[in-house]
Amino acid sequence: MATPDVRPVGDLPHELGKTAPRALKLAGYDSLKKISGCSEKQLLAIHGVGPKAISILRTALEEIGLDFRAG
Repeated sequence: MATPDVRPVGDLPHELGKTAPRALKLAGYDSLKKISGCSEKQLLAIHGVGPKAISILRTALEEIGLDFRAG
């Protein structure tokens, strides 16, 4: 039996793949707006979210006029 695709998660970019969106959703972050309330350090502390995901998220946030929280 095929596993259902968990994407898309909110408005998170598809370039993130499957692991990072799943980890972010489990941590309560299912939108770019919610992610913009976090620092990069907070997000990197989530298992499954690495530097590549942060780079992809940074670009997606910039495209809609948002950024990570400082700190």
